[in-house]
Amino acid sequence: MVKYGEIILKGLNRPVFENVLVKNIRNSLRNTDNVKITKAQATIYIEPEDTEKTGIVMERLAKIFGIVSVARAAVCEKNIDDIRKKAFEYCAGSLENKKFKVIAKRADKGFALKSPEICDEVGGYLLERVPGLSVDVHDPERTVRVEVRDFGAYVYCEEDKLKGPGGMPIGTGDRATLLLSGGIDSPVAGYMTAKRGVTVDAVNFFSYPYTSERAKEKVIELASILAGYTSKINLYIVPFTEIQLAIRDNCPEEHLTLIMRRFMMRIAERIARNNKSGALVTGESVGQVASQTISALNVTNSVVKMPVLRPLIGMDKEEIIVRAREIGSFDTSVLPYEDCCTVFTPRHPSTHPKLERVEKSESALDVNALINEAVDNIELIEVYPS
Repeated sequence: MVKYGEIILKGLNRPVFENVLVKNIRNSLRNTDNVKITKAQATIYIEPEDTEKTGIVMERLAKIFGIVSVARAAVCEKNIDDIRKKAFEYCAGSLENKKFKVIAKRADKGFALKSPEICDEVGGYLLERVPGLSVDVHDPERTVRVEVRDFGAYVYCEEDKLKGPGGMPIGTGDRATLLLSGGIDSPVAGYMTAKRGVTVDAVNFFSYPYTSERAKEKVIELASILAGYTSKINLYIVPFTEIQLAIRDNCPEEHLTLIMRRFMMRIAERIARNNKSGALVTGESVGQVASQTISALNVTNSVVKMPVLRPLIGMDKEEIIVRAREIGSFDTSVLPYEDCCTVFTPRHPSTHPKLERVEKSESALDVNALINEAVDNIELIEVYPS
């Protein structure tokens, strides 16, 4: 039983969001098992053909944006005798010597018993048959839930539910393009953007041989982790070596990182526009490094016209690391394979740059020719969950 949260608030548009969520569920489960999916009364019911794969199905569902919880439930006939029996069969093993309570929801108002009466019947039946069981409605160790719906009845234990990520279903919030490095921050920024229903493409800048093939594989793995939440990521690998060498050879050292970032933003915007993407996404946080002061962000923003989303802008590093661990990207992000952002790093970068001075430094380069060469040699990789 799949429950969703924010979608319920969408009023007359709710069926549109529900249908997108069902589509995303089908995409996520396409290679796991044949499943029957039913949508009714603010709940999505999923019946795997092979019950041995139920655990895998639940794990996939718990990563889908829009879902707040997933519960494995016993299906009952709509009579109190079968509900009591299934509650015992399904929950008794985890109730011995525990404090418990029963919560019932009677969505089918034609059912003979009201919710408190269902609780009394099921609770009394379990108390008589489960050793050491006692009632505690204020601080239970186990909660048995009974839901009587229009087309069926269901029993499950609250504590066995898997928590979903919440948010909105992918595909309900337009498209954005993520600048994906091999670090900790950008995968988290991509996750947080996708959580709002935004379809996310990713762009990585690859400076071979200064960055290794292992670094490229690391970025592909990070994209695969994100794809576990989005079903698929289009990853654009941009050859960046010639641009970085040109910057190193022709521009003041204090501006190397800023000019590099300006090239990245221009190229990412071109890719975004080609794919009907409406915004760029970065993992920048104010003051984390020299290129992320407000002055520096103004310098890099000035070369693009589309919005730049920065979901991490007010987070500190520890908060970002906590989120990276939660989504499963941290261990991959800290693998010791450098990305292009660590190549030719200036010893004394400018922290409060003036736009006109950076533009003057950049004027030594044939910007359009360098960008065109890089864009003409982009590699597209379609990345799916690992």
